[in-house]
Amino acid sequence: MKKNLFLLLLLLSVKLVRADEGMWMPYLLGQQVYADMVKKGLKLSKEQLYSINKSSMKDAIIIFGGGCTGEIVSNQGLIFTNHHCGYGAIAAASSMEHNYLKDGFYAQSRAQEIPAKGLSVQFLVRVEDVTEKVEAALKDATATDRNAKLQAASAEIISAATAGTGYEARINAMFKGNQYLMFVYERYKDIRLVGTPPESVGKFGGDTDNWEWPRHTGDFSVFRVYTGQDGKPAAYAAGNIPLKPKYFLPVSIKGVKENDYAMIFGYPGGTNRYETSLGVKLKIDVENPSLVNLRDIRLKYMFEEMKKDPAVKLQLAPSYAGIANYWKFFDGESKQLLKYHVYEDKQQQEAAFKKWAAGKPEFENVFPQYEKIYKAWSPYAKVRMYLMEGVLGSPLAAFASSLGALENAILKKGDVKAAAAAADAARANFLKDENKPSDQKIMATTAMMYYTDIPKDQHPVAFYEGLKSYGDLQDEKTYRTWAAAVFANTMIFNDAKWQAFISNPDATVLQDDPAYAYSSAFVKNYVGKYLPLYTQFTAENNELGRLYLKGEMQRSPSQFRYPDANFTMRLSYGQVKSYSPRDAVAYDYVTTATGVLEKYVPGDYEFDLPPGYVDLIKKKDFGQYADAKRKDLVVGFITSNDITGGNSGSPVINGNGELIGLAFDGNYEALSHKLQFDKNLNRTICVDVRYVLWCIDKLGGAKHIINELKIVK
Repeated sequence: MKKNLFLLLLLLSVKLVRADEGMWMPYLLGQQVYADMVKKGLKLSKEQLYSINKSSMKDAIIIFGGGCTGEIVSNQGLIFTNHHCGYGAIAAASSMEHNYLKDGFYAQSRAQEIPAKGLSVQFLVRVEDVTEKVEAALKDATATDRNAKLQAASAEIISAATAGTGYEARINAMFKGNQYLMFVYERYKDIRLVGTPPESVGKFGGDTDNWEWPRHTGDFSVFRVYTGQDGKPAAYAAGNIPLKPKYFLPVSIKGVKENDYAMIFGYPGGTNRYETSLGVKLKIDVENPSLVNLRDIRLKYMFEEMKKDPAVKLQLAPSYAGIANYWKFFDGESKQLLKYHVYEDKQQQEAAFKKWAAGKPEFENVFPQYEKIYKAWSPYAKVRMYLMEGVLGSPLAAFASSLGALENAILKKGDVKAAAAAADAARANFLKDENKPSDQKIMATTAMMYYTDIPKDQHPVAFYEGLKSYGDLQDEKTYRTWAAAVFANTMIFNDAKWQAFISNPDATVLQDDPAYAYSSAFVKNYVGKYLPLYTQFTAENNELGRLYLKGEMQRSPSQFRYPDANFTMRLSYGQVKSYSPRDAVAYDYVTTATGVLEKYVPGDYEFDLPPGYVDLIKKKDFGQYADAKRKDLVVGFITSNDITGGNSGSPVINGNGELIGLAFDGNYEALSHKLQFDKNLNRTICVDVRYVLWCIDKLGGAKHIINELKIVK
């Protein structure tokens, strides 16, 4: 217990707090952090924020789907989240006859709300420190077997904690494995789409404005949680009833002004702020450039087809949005890491650690070992990226590679029937989303990029030799001709051949299929030669990271620390704040509908607007949502809060505990935030809740949704 208390005290120490940095765990809010929140404008008690025994704000915050945050905003289980978080569900509900993605949608009654198949939300029930139990199981574990022992111990602890409750739980490592917390959740699976603005509002600005301020995007969507008649989680049924939540957020339409208190609750997905200079260098030199270049190809060919045909746009929209989002992020991250000398800053921190660690057996070899493992893995880091983002960036190749499970079942005399059935179902889903013209170009180009950019001794044996029958390996035409042959001859696109194979699975037939032959050559090359090296590198890197941070805690016990984001509930606080990104440039803290019209380009793919929008704005028909100071409709605002991916859809809350906006993005100038927070430039981009309500009410004509909310004027 003494060790756990020491870690807790380290977490809560804030002697060196810098401007608004920190993804704090609301269940462990230290007094000094809380006092600073109050100083900045918080009017609520700690128990109002997070309580186990009473309803509190944490009960209104949900995990939405698999990677976003949402919030409950009514006593009928209404959810607000981002448009891009609901994008997949909206696209799935859409058709060319009812294109809700393009035209928007608001259910006029509960009966019209659309079931979102496969979508679920999770509420946090409780948190428990299980460090002692986990460490007892990990005693004497080596770096290579630590993860397996951790998984076994976690499964046992979770089983004991959730047996008979209907709950589920996950154990998350904090401070790189120096602490372990168990998070217990309750999952609801009957989620229904209530409303969404047209895509021209919800994604206004598209990829051009992504990660940029000023921003004018109405990034919101509306869902509802349903339960069984007993109020408990239940599968979809027509007779289910809306959730009666423990807590919901009131909605303020008072507006924001500079320096107002802003608090964000949510589930930030991942940061690595205790990364070493070696990890930063690998990112800058290899990982990020590879990902950006390969995704650039995929986006280029997808976009070409999406522009031609609205049906293709609807088909490819979800996957395109996901690929594009982090294409721009990783491009910007590299630029900011270089611009702000993050590598050099890390080296300075490490120099101080090395000096302190000298003569301390537990820590003095940490960095010599780091250098050794990076030297061993770095020559092969690129081949991993080119497999994941290049070869398997082709949807056909990615699906074909999944047939490896069926091949294994055949060769190892496993459950072939089950494997074949799974492959058949997966094929149906693949074909539904497949766009051959773009995919064929992706396959051709990425295969050539692999040949050109990856050392020849890391190529699959004999694969490129076989391509010489199609032409010169330095010629793009060779790869286009080869890819066309793959698409023309694979059984994956031929129903008759596929059914003949799936009814009598044969390993030779599968291995001879050109799509499977392509993907499996690269996958088996990686799995056989490089995956063991990567697995070893990851295990040793994790163990060294644990030791490094443990040493840093001992070296600087008074320095404030919070655990890296890992998709567990966090609270960040800051202020509504303008900023100046560079000389002679100053950005206001809000954007308005006037700016939307300034960007508006009729018929444009990214900057068009829906029917009726322009007239409403020109007539200044803002209703109760107008900003009194600006005599305009405020669309978005920025805060100094510390968030990252996973916080999408998170509520932005004022000092009184009222919803004032939804977080949806970060600014380009601070895209190094996963590795290092910038106290001067970091900003969170939020859609103003008044714009959300205006879009629902005035543009969407769904006044009944507004009436369901608790509006604070």
